Amino acid sequence: ALPHMKQSHSTDWSSTSTDVEDFVPKPLSEREIIAMFEKMMEDMNLNEDKKMPLREKDFNTKKEMVMQYISTASKSGSLKNSRKISPQEFIQELKSGSTDERLVTCLESLRVSLTSNPVSWVENFGREGLGLLLDVLERLVETKHQDKAVKRSQHKVIQCLRAFMNNKYGLERILGEERSLLLLIKAIDPKQTNMMTDIVKLLSAMCIVGEESILEKILEAITAAAEERNVERFSPIVEGLQDNSVQLQVACMQLINALVTSPDDLDFRLHIRNEFIRSGLKEILPQLKCIKNEALDIQLKVFNEHKEEDMIEFSHRLEDIRSELEYPFDIVNDVYNMVWNTVKDTSAEGYFLSILQHLLLIRNDYFIRPQYFKLIEECVSQIVLHRSGTDPDFTYRKRLDINFSHLVDICVDKARLEECEERASELSRKFEKDFVAHQETQALLQKKEERINELEAELQAFKSQSGDASVIPLDAAEPHQFPPPPPPLPSNGAIPPPPPPPPPPPLLLNGLGIPSGIGAPPPPPLPPGLPGAQWSPPSCTLPFGLKPKKEFRPEVTMKRLNWSKIRPQEMTESCFWVKAEEDKYENADMLCKLELTFCCQKRGKVHTLIDVFWLKDKSGFENFFNPHKLVVTSMSFDISLSFFSFQSLWKSKLCKYFLCFLLFWKLVVLLVITTLFIPYIKCLLLLLDNF
Repeated sequence: ALPHMKQSHSTDWSSTSTDVEDFVPKPLSEREIIAMFEKMMEDMNLNEDKKMPLREKDFNTKKEMVMQYISTASKSGSLKNSRKISPQEFIQELKSGSTDERLVTCLESLRVSLTSNPVSWVENFGREGLGLLLDVLERLVETKHQDKAVKRSQHKVIQCLRAFMNNKYGLERILGEERSLLLLIKAIDPKQTNMMTDIVKLLSAMCIVGEESILEKILEAITAAAEERNVERFSPIVEGLQDNSVQLQVACMQLINALVTSPDDLDFRLHIRNEFIRSGLKEILPQLKCIKNEALDIQLKVFNEHKEEDMIEFSHRLEDIRSELEYPFDIVNDVYNMVWNTVKDTSAEGYFLSILQHLLLIRNDYFIRPQYFKLIEECVSQIVLHRSGTDPDFTYRKRLDINFSHLVDICVDKARLEECEERASELSRKFEKDFVAHQETQALLQKKEERINELEAELQAFKSQSGDASVIPLDAAEPHQFPPPPPPLPSNGAIPPPPPPPPPPPLLLNGLGIPSGIGAPPPPPLPPGLPGAQWSPPSCTLPFGLKPKKEFRPEVTMKRLNWSKIRPQEMTESCFWVKAEEDKYENADMLCKLELTFCCQKRGKVHTLIDVFWLKDKSGFENFFNPHKLVVTSMSFDISLSFFSFQSLWKSKLCKYFLCFLLFWKLVVLLVITTLFIPYIKCLLLLLDNF
């Protein structure tokens, strides 16, 4: 394919073989080994991060690596092949101005050599060959008749440049050439899918790996190429996204992300992104999301995430402005002065003045004026913040046909509704406060009612106890009667004072010296102001259709269980007592059993002399002198004594003598029991000791 290159090879073969012999391992000095070691790392295209650990190795390791590198290069023939077609031969071929198939063959061989040879070979070629490659590319790009051969040659040149850039030296040389970026961008053709893919990947790598100034150079080259073609500068890249090649779509999205995310300035990033979207990216993004490709999904995710981050940062800028320039009048003047200085002596000055003039035409109405400004503020915020990530279509010159009067009417109605809702919420809060106070009052009233019921139960129990204590057999000759029960409570709730106790009768119980006609004491007075028995709680409507429960009144006083009443107002619709029908369980036998099981004792607590003597019951000694039944228990007899109402009688000397008599018999019984059981106790203790 390259006749003169083969001829040159045949004429220079002797020199090539001589050069190969120079790489045969020979004794080298330490300085030569270090220099060869650095050259070896350059040929291996290692960056500085990978060179540092190799440089820290000892001298013997470096020497072994250099000798192995020279030996491997000699045996593999790479040195011989590199001499076979030298950089100078490729340079001569490029200078000859060959075209068509011969140029394609030369460029293909050059691509292979740039890929397989060490960096030193690339450096030798790059001193003069890079400029020749760019000349060839410029000549092909400027060709008016772009046939398949020309496009194929362009693609081969792009591949050679890509192989040349695959190292630090090549990248620096490409970026150092001013026309390289412009020629690469001019070669972009959405119709040539493979070539455009390689070019876009090269530009993306330059944006990511290059310095900060590289982005500016690339944008300048894109702008210059677009002006020359008289098209929007990002339209060729957006057209590449419409191609069916997924690789080209991924490469184009990668370049878009590189151009959008590289700038540090927020306004610059928003400007580039909005320009891409105005060029047609907004319509293409939904189609790209439907393509199932992992690499493409990653690029789309990066684009959306950076767009959201920029919009958040842009919104924070508005918050910063509002925090720095708050409402006071002097701050309002500062804001106006800042805006005026921004638009003064520019083409925007007339539009700003027109906006202010239109604001003066807003009707002076209490409801309408705020709604006008609210609507204008919303429109301005949506235009400026452009939440979709796009700038408005500035080429649109038609008048906006929007019925703003209808919107204003809606806003006015909404404002009035909000005012009514605010008043309603205020009334609702007041109602809730009053309702809580009402509930607290109801709870307090319920507690008072429960206390009243407890006192009535105690009164009933006291009456029953008094009646039991008064039923004592009396002498037939004694005409004395018990005092009548207290009169019924009046309807107004006031309790009359108890009548004075009658004087004690002279008669005594048979043989015991105790008065026999003592009446029961009257009940103690209740607290003043206690509601009467005729008072009834106020009626209230039961919720959820709950019917009033039938009240069962037992004939005896029942024990009060430790539970709390459930107020109907606190019940829910799913409460058990709403659905329960306890009337069907009503049974006379069951009610009798309940009365027998849970009734209160009619008699007071029975205290024994043993309890009193040993003080087992702390209240026993005090209650001993109360009108309760006293039982004396011994081995073979029970003595039942009934003491009656008048406490002064029990504290008399006669009563004390009687108690001493009972205590004496108790002690006698205890001594007898102790004397009888002492021998048995001793025997039991001896058995325990022996055991």
